[in-house]
Amino acid sequence: MTIIDLSALERWLWASADILRGNIDSSDYKNYIFGLLFLKRANDVFEEEVERAMKEDKTLSREDAEFEPYIKIPKEARWNYLKGKTENIGEALDIAFAAIESQNTQLEGVMTATKFGDKEKLSDNVLQRLLSHFNQYSLRNADLYHPDILADAYEFLIKMFADDAGKKGGEFYSPKGVVNLLVKLVKPAPRNTILDPCIGSGGMDLECARYVAKLPDGKIGNNINVSLYGQEKNLGTWAICKINMILHNFMDADIRKGDTLVNPQHKEGDNLMLFDRVISNPPFSQDKWWEPLEINIKKKLDKDGREVEIAPNYASGVVDPHGRFKFGIPPRGYADMAFVQHMIAVLKQDGRMGTVLPHGVLFRGGAEGKIRQKLIEHDLIEGIIGLPASLFYNTGIPACLLIVNKKKPKHLQNKIIIIDASKEYKEGKNQNTIEDEHIDRIVKAYDAEQDIERFMRVVDLAELAENDYNLNITRYIDNHEVVDDIDLKVVLGNISTLKAKETDIDQKLAQYLKELGL
Repeated sequence: MTIIDLSALERWLWASADILRGNIDSSDYKNYIFGLLFLKRANDVFEEEVERAMKEDKTLSREDAEFEPYIKIPKEARWNYLKGKTENIGEALDIAFAAIESQNTQLEGVMTATKFGDKEKLSDNVLQRLLSHFNQYSLRNADLYHPDILADAYEFLIKMFADDAGKKGGEFYSPKGVVNLLVKLVKPAPRNTILDPCIGSGGMDLECARYVAKLPDGKIGNNINVSLYGQEKNLGTWAICKINMILHNFMDADIRKGDTLVNPQHKEGDNLMLFDRVISNPPFSQDKWWEPLEINIKKKLDKDGREVEIAPNYASGVVDPHGRFKFGIPPRGYADMAFVQHMIAVLKQDGRMGTVLPHGVLFRGGAEGKIRQKLIEHDLIEGIIGLPASLFYNTGIPACLLIVNKKKPKHLQNKIIIIDASKEYKEGKNQNTIEDEHIDRIVKAYDAEQDIERFMRVVDLAELAENDYNLNITRYIDNHEVVDDIDLKVVLGNISTLKAKETDIDQKLAQYLKELGL
């Protein structure tokens, strides 16, 4: 088979979506495509490693050689067996994925997260076409331009599916430019433990790893010198993240399932585990975020006799056994400050944190305003960066970056770096992007910690207090275009000149009309 490069791989994978169109919701494409892609990749690498083991040790039997690969593929899950099926293909795939999990404990729950056996969703004909399509290329290491391009293709498809399916459940795909910027501001270091509590497909963690790999002591042999952790509420997305980590050679990445706010999974005994870096893009302004209060909603009759729900009182009803919300309970309709406080709670005393948030977090009042004031008074916020509009897929919600440092340098204590990066972007037809040049300017300015007119200021606590702890960037940075001073004498002189010319033209026109007898 032909050696496949990234562009060919992306086209091939995207074409698989065409086979699924009309059968299932587009937001679910990735679950099925990723499952089959991983199966094909795992099978081909398994066969490659078995053949290599037998070549290196000619006394080794095929049966013994099958114990050599890191990921074991049982007979009922091998590609040649499955692609020959003509009936009950979905059921056979479900059996195959379960068999892989049984022999590979690190994949428990990953392969079986997506069910192929529902013939109302996926007929034998559709699955046959999919298997035939995936059979076009070999995905052995020897057949790839470099082994990591499959992981790159995953990221491409995650982006494309986010764009195709649009906004769903308040979740947004994190554009690469935003991720790169946030990582460069948080500055992960070798030996760091890194957590993304809303990890999605794993892009934030993996970009942190790429950043560390370029630093001195960033790699030990072929392994990047960091430990990656994450938690994801959506089962399908969690499975994709696990696969993504494996494809990037992070076999030991600790990715847990569950609701981060209600049931954080990373613990040491009864206490929450602490991390060197915490980085995330949580769901924007998640509604009804404390599940225990939402399970048994009480109802009453309104004045017209209609049954209506009684909204639970979050201020008194939210009880967190981990004590994460010590600065206050966020309102029911906005979970943003709940995620912020969780991330602060799991951050080491010398740790740094970065998160993407909706712009409203900077200025909304009520409970959020009180939380924001306490964060400022406790000197936890190091920086705020206002992002350009229309960066996120299928939403124009303005966003910002919040940087927390529990060990701010002395010269930044009781101060906050505020950057207006709203004009740092490349304009696109449907979506704007942050390019490397914009990232470099923002990071350079942030690290320099020097005021730049209409772009950046280092604002002290006294000024923040005067503004009632409102962090709306326009209160501190005037980003309006500079207008040259107007010389009224020159303007009046120009007007007089124009009027004289107008009079002269009128006189000449009248003379011409007279000569014409008009």
